[in-house]
Order: sequence, then C-alpha cells, then structure tokens
Amino acid sequence: MIPTGKLIEYLDNGKFICALVTESQPKRLRLINQNGRELNLPLSRVVHSSKDTHPTEISRELLTKLLQDTTERRSSLMSLINLEEIWELTAEDGSNSFSPVFLVELIFGSEATDDTVSAFLRCIFADKLFFKYKEGRIHVNSPEKVEQLQLQQQKEAKRAELIREGAGIVTRIMESSISSEDFGPIEFEILGIIRDFYLFGTDAADSDIARKILQSAGLHKAHDPFYLLVKAGLWNANENIPLLRHELPVNFSLAARQQAELILQRGQNELFDDAGRSDLTHLSPITIDGPTTLDFDDALTVEEFEGNYLVGIHISDVAHYVRPGDHLFAEAMRRGTSIYFPEGQVPMLPRHLSQGICSLIQDETRAALSFMILLSAEAEVLRVRVTPSIIRVKRRLTYDEVDRMLTTDREIQLLDMLRKKLRTRRLAAGALLLPFPDVNIFIDHHGKVHVSLAKSDTPARTIVSEMMILANSEAAKYVADRMVPGIFRSQAPLQKRIVHGEDDNLFQNTLQRKNMSRGELSTVAKAHSGLGVSHYTTVTSPIRRLLDLVMQHQLSSIVRRQEPCFTEEMCKDFTSVLSRTLTTANNVRHQRQRYWLLKYLADRQGQYIDALVIQVGPKRINLLLLDILMDFDLPAPGSKEIKPDTIVKVRIVKSEPLDNIVRFDW
Repeated sequence: MIPTGKLIEYLDNGKFICALVTESQPKRLRLINQNGRELNLPLSRVVHSSKDTHPTEISRELLTKLLQDTTERRSSLMSLINLEEIWELTAEDGSNSFSPVFLVELIFGSEATDDTVSAFLRCIFADKLFFKYKEGRIHVNSPEKVEQLQLQQQKEAKRAELIREGAGIVTRIMESSISSEDFGPIEFEILGIIRDFYLFGTDAADSDIARKILQSAGLHKAHDPFYLLVKAGLWNANENIPLLRHELPVNFSLAARQQAELILQRGQNELFDDAGRSDLTHLSPITIDGPTTLDFDDALTVEEFEGNYLVGIHISDVAHYVRPGDHLFAEAMRRGTSIYFPEGQVPMLPRHLSQGICSLIQDETRAALSFMILLSAEAEVLRVRVTPSIIRVKRRLTYDEVDRMLTTDREIQLLDMLRKKLRTRRLAAGALLLPFPDVNIFIDHHGKVHVSLAKSDTPARTIVSEMMILANSEAAKYVADRMVPGIFRSQAPLQKRIVHGEDDNLFQNTLQRKNMSRGELSTVAKAHSGLGVSHYTTVTSPIRRLLDLVMQHQLSSIVRRQEPCFTEEMCKDFTSVLSRTLTTANNVRHQRQRYWLLKYLADRQGQYIDALVIQVGPKRINLLLLDILMDFDLPAPGSKEIKPDTIVKVRIVKSEPLDNIVRFDW
C-alpha cells in the first residue's frame, strides 16, 4: 500500500503522469495529477512511487505547480541517460533482471533519487529497445531480441514514411497535379496497396497502411479508392471488380503462350498422316452462330441416306492440341471455362487457339471429332459412329440467315425437320424447354448501357441446341456403355411440374425455373430430367469448357482403342475442380451482368417500368422486370390486391451499381 503524500507516476496513453496520493486504500489510490484532476487509480497502474513524502494540505494551485515542476525536472534528466551504454554493461554481466535503483546508481555514479529513478523509467518506456519493465524490475533484452526490435523499428519507420509519402501522392493525384506518365515505383506501390485494400478489405496484406494513407489524404468514403484508381488511370470507370476480387486468371503464362505459338507453327498437314483420323473434307459442313462469334467449335452436315438421315455433328478437336500435363491444359484447369461479359470475355484458351487453329473457320482445314449419327425418319437414333476427322467448313451462317433460309435451303430444311422431331421425342420423355429471352447488353462509346431482349428459341438456335444435345447425350452413352470413367451431368426428376409441352409463357417458365431440381456433376451416368435424356455430358464446346475438353480426351482414347486418358480417380478430381471453378466463374459473370443492369436502371431513377408478378406472399411479392428480366422482391402494398401473372408498374427509387443496391417501390 502506498501512503498518503507520496508522489507517484502512472501511464496514460503511453505518457508519464505525475500525481500526489491524497487518500490511500488497499487496492486503489485517490490522486490529484499534474493537470489538476482528481481521480481514483488502481494500485496496479503505478509505475513509480517516491521515497519522500509531501504535504497534502497545500492549495490546489501550488500542488499542481509542484507536480508540473517535478515532471519538467525529471524529463530534463532523461537526456543524461544513455540506455545503450548501460545495456552493454548489463548484457555482459550475464544477469537479466535488475532493480531500477541499482541501474540508476550505475548510470549516475551516486545515490539514486526519486527524480533520477523516474527519469530512467521514463527512458525505459520511451525506448523499449534495450530493457523491459515488469512488476518493478528491469529486464535486459538479449542481443537477439534487440536486433529483432531494431528491425521492427526500422519497419515501423518505413511504414510511417510510406503512409506520409502515400498520402501526398494520393492528394496530388486527386488534385490532378501528377499524371500516370509521371508515376515511378513508389506511386505504383502506393496505388497497389490501395487497390488490394479496395478489393479485399482487411484481408489485404497492407490494409492498415492503405486505410491510414486514405485517411491522411481525406478520403473516407467506401468507394474513394475506386475513384482514385480510375483517376490515376489504373482502372477504367467500369472496372470489372468481381473479376479482380475473385482473382480469376486473365493473362496466360509465358510457357502456355509459347506452346500456343509452337502449335500454330506445326500447320495442318500432319492431320492427313494420322491413320486414325477420317478425311471428311468431301462433306460441306456449316457453322451457325451469332454475327459477332469468333470461336467456332461446332459444325453440322446432313445427308439423306436410304430413307434415313445421316447427321454429322463435327466438334473442334481441341484435345489434339491441348493435352494433359502440358501448360495449356494447366491453364484450362485454372479457369474451368471461358467467361463472357457484355464488354468482352476471358477465354479458357489463348486466342491463338480459340479463335485460330481450333476454330472451325470457313474454308480452313481443321481437326475435328465427328459424331456421325444415323437417324430414322422419326429422328430415332439407329447408329452412332464417333471418329477423329478432318473437315473443311463450307458455309458460315448466322442465326438470322438460317431463319430466312428455312424454306429455300435443302440442308437447312432437313436440319429443321429433324430438330422438330428430336424435340418432340425429348418432350415425350419429360423434357422441359423453358425458353427464356436472351438479355443482350450493349455499352456504347459514351458508356451508356442499352438492353434488348432476343428470342432464344428461334428455329436456327434450336437446330443448334437440339444437335448439341443429341451429340452430348450420345457421347455420354458411348462412354458409359463401354464402362469407361467419365464426367456426367444429371438432374433429378421434378418435384412440381408447371410447364408442359412447348409452352412459351414467361410467367409459367419463370415459375417453373424456381421449382427445378439442382443439376449434378458426377462420375456416374444418370438421367437428366430437364433434357429428357437417359445419359448426358458435354463435349460440344471444348474451346470454352474444361469438362468438354476432358470428355473429348476420353472419347478420343476410346475410339482409337487406347487406354482411357483419365482414371476414375482423376475424373473425380476433375469434378471437384470443375465444381469450384464453375461456381466462381458463374458468380463473377452474374455479378458483372447485374452491375450493367444496375447501370441501366441508374439512368432511369424515378421512372416507372413494367414488372410481371410471379409469386404473392403475405408480406413479400416476387416480380420480374420485363425490360431486363431482373428478379426482385417488394413488400406487399397494403392498399391494393396484387395477383400473380399480372403486369404492374414499379418505380426505380435508387440504383447504385458499385454497392450492388437497387430499390423499387409501387
């Protein structure tokens, strides 16, 4: 217990405070401190207590002056103390714990006083490099600890300098007094720290530095780092934040690019030397795609054959060029799929391949995997032959062109007739069509967002989709029947069926989509209820999907009578990789699509737009915006009755794309 009248010192926010004890209790002290404040202090907070006792009856003014003079005197004595010298002496001594009085007498060469002990303790707390104070004793830091603390101090000093310099750089950028052309290593370092902080928050390595730089520069709002990076020229005004935040690979490794270059240099003559590859260049394949498509991975042929129809579904043989263990395959594994955005795409394979040698370009010789399927007059599968092939596309057609040729072109007529019958067979097996308009987003050169809807079930589009479903289901059956490991897609039977046949009703189709079983990816071939097929996988888009590339390898090894390229265990590993990469890619694609739709709505704040009522609950109503097919909920209005399958007007109250916030009201 410290008696009344003692001068004590305690720490407040790291600062020594001098005070006089006016009342003493076993665990607490009543004090008046150097600032004239009265307070209660736990005894455990006392760092130093004087030997001398002072009168407590003097006036508050005189007492405060006494305490302030004492503080000033003790602070001035600190300059006489060299901690490093005394540390060298004590470190050589071998002991690691001393009393403060002993060390003070060693420093000053005379009897310790309250002032010299206090000055020493103040030095200890000001510079923790050499000594540590604990429970009244002074502990000597080892040379290793001192070196560690010195490095830490240097790091902290560098950090403080980085914050100071960073704040200046940020301020100059925001004031437009420095341009990106003048950036050096330090500017890029600072902006990189801020970039990571914006993307990853407290998970960023230097989040605390970034926060302090921004605070020092007066940037306190959540999206200030975004606008700073745009102003600095590192990001554009509509930077794809979900893509950056999920750290999806955009660029290809040097090794992968070099491999792609070597593939291009090989040419196509080697294809004709492959005894296992069928020369189908006598056929006249057609590609049917959108007008802006650059990567063509499927082509079609059809011939009448003794009252039946020989359909050729020719898929780019990407597996011929991209093989397990090479750098391009590793890149495909990292990505899992190509991702398409309104403003561009992130391809699974380098454009040298995806838009070059692997693309089924008109009049170019190409390697393919051909499904030659003989269909009856009722589109029943009679025979399937799968073969590596060589093809040369004769016609490149767009969807619109094919739709206009339905009555004039014999090949198109045959394909159209067969797609109708294939579709009828699938419907009879329980398939769901659920046509849903495509939401096309276009950003003009002013950055303005335009949205249009396009029918997804035109004859041309369904010719392609039916032929791809046919090839994929037959590929799955081909692999499963031979008991070869594979990766298959399946879907459990519907719990609730709303749509039947070829219903093309937006309300019904939207409602049915909300009552669908989740699709499954596994190494077991099972039925796919939504497509109405007993086996299903995907092999028809190997340029843009890892699953299709893997299954193409399996098929190629089977048809060449070789050991399967992948074991059951490897297929299970692929399933895990695909589940992870596809989930991430789909999330990024969805978030980016939503960003542009919110930009579209932001330009229309305050306006009323049409919405289709999908579901009505007691408190919430689910709606679909008819302009952009965005799904959202609103609280049920108390004033009027809302019924499903009706069109209502809703007002756009607020749309904040960066915050992913949109609000509507009635």
